[in-house]
Amino acid sequence: MTDEGRRTKDQGPRLGPRPPALVLAAGLGVRLRPLTQVRAKPAIPVAGKPIVRRIIGWLSAQGITDIVINLHHLPHTLTAVVGDGSDLGVRVRYSWEMPQVLGSAGGPRRALDLLGAEQFLLVNGDTLTDVDLGRLAAAHTASGALVTLALAANHAPDRYGGVRLDDDGRVTGFASRGVAAGSRHFLGVQMVSAAAFRSVPVDTPANSIGGIYDQLIASAPGSVRGLNYDARFSDVGTVSDYWTTSEALMRAEGLGDTVCGGGVHLDRSARVTRSILWDGVSVGAGSALDECIVTDGVHVPPGSDYRRAVLVGGPDGLTATQF
Repeated sequence: MTDEGRRTKDQGPRLGPRPPALVLAAGLGVRLRPLTQVRAKPAIPVAGKPIVRRIIGWLSAQGITDIVINLHHLPHTLTAVVGDGSDLGVRVRYSWEMPQVLGSAGGPRRALDLLGAEQFLLVNGDTLTDVDLGRLAAAHTASGALVTLALAANHAPDRYGGVRLDDDGRVTGFASRGVAAGSRHFLGVQMVSAAAFRSVPVDTPANSIGGIYDQLIASAPGSVRGLNYDARFSDVGTVSDYWTTSEALMRAEGLGDTVCGGGVHLDRSARVTRSILWDGVSVGAGSALDECIVTDGVHVPPGSDYRRAVLVGGPDGLTATQF
């Protein structure tokens, strides 16, 4: 944890009036397939706990208790692990996007009435960070910006696009991955004003970066700003990212090299090492799993031998995908 994260944890939240938060969870998670064929990306367990529950716990620890989650892809998998949020000490409501996903600007536009606030936090549902939300909210209010993005050094511009800032913290543009050297990395957390999204017609797909934010930068320089952090960041964009993030959290939380969800049954003769087993998994006699991700409800037949594979069940039986 960074020094900033320790300050947030030790001193408690420093937010004034608590804004609501919108967690963006409606995406299809295409790059994370086949895992997202089983659960929506934010519902996927990382070190035994769904990503969205980790995000809600982080928000709650900083005093955010009113949360909206937008839904589209496999929505039941998200509502099943979050419910109304009461067991996490928060109130959770849902913004449904049907029949189409509305994007990173269209989703917030649809949720404005439900949020009922002129300022709110906007949080990606697939990243984990320890950004100090009080500092972000204070900077946003002081500047009068419509959007304030939490940013950090971009150590992998070949993998991540970037945000370009001027010396006064104003966002001047966005760089695609591969050409993002010298830019900042967006941490998936932003403080926004509802006015930034009101120009989007309701229930019309629209993006923020590559869409309305670019328009704001051109028409009202300084309306989109960035705030620099030295903060932790993990994402689960791909299966390899998911594996790396899960392993790091398993080590940090002392969970050993294998994590099992609820209702897992391992035959006494099965050998399971360095693996992640979701809910309802059973592993048959004499089977061997090493560095595997086994998704919900999979039965691994007796005598199976898999290494570095994602196992998914389906109407045609068990499918194994190497990663």
